[in-house]
Amino acid sequence: MHNTLDKTKTLALLLLSLITAFTATAQPTQKKLDGIIAKVDNHVILRSELEFSYLQYLAQSKQQPSAQTEPLKCEILKSMVQEKLLLARAEIDSVVVEETAVTGELNRRIDYLASQVGGTERLEQYYNKSVKQLRDELRRSVRNQMVSEKMQREITEKVTVTPKEVRRYFNQIPADSLPYFSSEVQLSHIVKYAQVSRQQKQAARQKLEALRERIVAGEDFATLAREFSEDPGSAADGGELGFMKKKELVPEYEAAALRLEPGQMSNVIESMFGFHLIQMIERKGQEFNTRHILIKPATERVDVQDAIAALDSVRTLIVNDSISFAKAAKDFSDDKNTKDNGGTIISRMTGNSYIPMDEVEPGIFFVIDTMKVGDVSKPVTFTTPDGREAARIIMLRYKSAPHLANLRDDYQKIAAAALAQKRDKAVDEWFRKNIDTVFIEIDPEYDQCKVLELTQ
Repeated sequence: MHNTLDKTKTLALLLLSLITAFTATAQPTQKKLDGIIAKVDNHVILRSELEFSYLQYLAQSKQQPSAQTEPLKCEILKSMVQEKLLLARAEIDSVVVEETAVTGELNRRIDYLASQVGGTERLEQYYNKSVKQLRDELRRSVRNQMVSEKMQREITEKVTVTPKEVRRYFNQIPADSLPYFSSEVQLSHIVKYAQVSRQQKQAARQKLEALRERIVAGEDFATLAREFSEDPGSAADGGELGFMKKKELVPEYEAAALRLEPGQMSNVIESMFGFHLIQMIERKGQEFNTRHILIKPATERVDVQDAIAALDSVRTLIVNDSISFAKAAKDFSDDKNTKDNGGTIISRMTGNSYIPMDEVEPGIFFVIDTMKVGDVSKPVTFTTPDGREAARIIMLRYKSAPHLANLRDDYQKIAAAALAQKRDKAVDEWFRKNIDTVFIEIDPEYDQCKVLELTQ
């Protein structure tokens, strides 16, 4: 909407993106341009990091490197220095994030990336690394991003916009620069997972019990984990998960693990992921390192018909006004990410519930294409990002027609953009006041970027 604002936000998202970090780890043969080009207290920026972020930006915006795009490097470098300044001040001001929050965010990012490439196994193949290795390598990047975001929230938490400011912001946009919004929808869903049978669960448990007997008889736990474990993130490492803190693992696993002494092995335990056999490797203060063998119940015979039947009954209740869709989602949905917000689907691209039609996944697009606002679809089957068979019913809550931006139809979006611009100004003011409180050094090669003129 506002060119400068959009540019700043795009660059910030680019530089803080875990996807960029993942792609960087996926290029072992790429020639690195070594050398530190900027220092902000104890934080450094490498020339290779700048070059890679620049190329990533061009790829995402479908541009080719040229003399016209070269100035983008200066904008990217400025954003990188700003992030490092936030991190440096966070250390001074003792701003931290909980490790459990870091782990949760890291897992969400990995799950998203896995869903984009077709599962964790393909993710590992793509990056030629185990999920455990990716987590270990990227934990610091995620932590830094979260600390930086927390610092920005503290800087801007009291910033608000009035309706008068929103109107002023909108009226300053030239008529020929008004954005054109494609059709958008708001969707809610109720999900039921197909369940494995009791016989399938028993078969998985028995397989793991047999492996336990082999270990008791003298075979090596790690060797059997490499051969039999169905956890793609740890099998290649002999089942080892690395040091974890309390509440970083599912409760059933953690409870069983913490009862063990180093070298001891658990009985077979069940979690949402399947059945585990756990061995304690080492304790270190409040952290512990374990390895495990995971066996999942066979799913090739999972019957989704029970899930469809259950959703048919729920849909009948909703259509007959016996229960609201939001209440039904809370009571019946298996999707933990949406059941408590009325089943509302949030766009991973924008972080809000208004989803452009060209970003709606095909499996949903063709279901809602002929629906009217307020309609609830019949159950449709789908496969979750982690490979589970499931069914869902979908409610079309809102659908807009393509149009030029206007205050009547797009007030919330315009207000959000106005607020973002005002917050950017607050952050600029913070930089002005704090830029001399930390040591900053920029390589003379980038003098033309005027990096320290952060607010210009």
